[in-house]
Amino acid sequence: MGAIHVHEFMSLDGVIDAPTWTFDYGFDPRMGEVLGAVTDRCRAILLGRTTYEMFEPAWSTRTVEDDPGAPFFNDTTKYVVSATLTTATWRNSKIIGPYDPDAIRSLKEDVDGDLYVSGSGMLVRAMLADGLVDELHLFVYPLTAVPVRGSSPSNPCPANCRLRPVSPTTMV
Repeated sequence: MGAIHVHEFMSLDGVIDAPTWTFDYGFDPRMGEVLGAVTDRCRAILLGRTTYEMFEPAWSTRTVEDDPGAPFFNDTTKYVVSATLTTATWRNSKIIGPYDPDAIRSLKEDVDGDLYVSGSGMLVRAMLADGLVDELHLFVYPLTAVPVRGSSPSNPCPANCRLRPVSPTTMV
C-alpha cells in the first residue's frame, strides 16, 4: 500500500494559498532536498480541482532547464479530485470524481508507490479527518496572511525581531 505525502507552503496562521507570497523569502537548497526526497518516493500526484487548475498553466510548459521539478509534475500521473471538472487537459491527468475516502484508499492500494499532494487545502483537510495522510511536510513562513494588530504580511514582526532558518522537520 502506498502512502500519501502532503507538502504545503503555509503562513504562521495556517493559510495555504498560491505560493507567490513566499517568493520574497527565497527557496533554500534544503527545501529542495526535502521536496526531492518526498517526490522521489512518489509515483502519482493527487490534487484538488483548484490546485490542479493553478498548477497546469504553471507547470505544463516548464522543462527541466526551467525547474528541476518539471519532469515530476509533467510526467507523473495526476489524479484530480473534483465534483465539477469533467475534462483534464494536462497530460497524464485523470479526474477521479468528488471526494470519496474509499476511492482514495483504493488509489493508495492501486498506485505502485506513494502519492504526492501539494496545496489542495479542502482535499487535505478531508483526508486528514479521514486518517488518510501518512506524512505532512509543512514549510512555514514567518508571516501572517490575515493581518493581526501591529503586523501584516509585509511586516511580519517588529523591527527588533530577527529570524533565522532552522532545519526542516517532518511530522509523521
